[in-house]
Amino acid sequence: MKRIFLALRLNEIAISLLKNLGGTVPGARPVPEEQMHLTIRFIGEVDGTMFKDIRERLLDLDSPEVDLAIGGVGHFPPRGAPRVLWAGIAPSADLFTLRNRINSLLRQSGIDPDPRKFHPHITLARLKNTSSGKVAKFLTENHDLAVPPFRVSELTLFSSILSSKGAVHSVEGCYPLKKR
Repeated sequence: MKRIFLALRLNEIAISLLKNLGGTVPGARPVPEEQMHLTIRFIGEVDGTMFKDIRERLLDLDSPEVDLAIGGVGHFPPRGAPRVLWAGIAPSADLFTLRNRINSLLRQSGIDPDPRKFHPHITLARLKNTSSGKVAKFLTENHDLAVPPFRVSELTLFSSILSSKGAVHSVEGCYPLKKR
């Protein structure tokens, strides 16, 4: 069984601007810079046959490159004790087109669409017992976060292994997006 997801990787400028933000909050476990990405679709555990089928179906992906604009910060869940700090993604028709086309391809493999609302974001840190006051300070200090827009030209299929130190991601495939 493999635990998999589809994501867009960030460019070097975005990573350099985001990589240290998560560590500025006491009690936060920042996401390592090599694991920063925008998850388009978490799929979860699949067996070898399903994994192979998904990889093959993704070869038929027909979607344009995506321009990403990262700005602002927030946390999940929106109510209650914060567990994740994130940087937001400006709404983009191309991003939602890509997600819809991925969902359509996955449906052909027998995978139902994700019932949760798509909230594009970059996870900056995971929190454990961090006071809401410290999170509020982080939100205030980084309210105006803005990363120069950049274009993403491929979708990446990742596998993920959970460990006590966090997830370890491995690239399982890359799928080009159509040039503009």
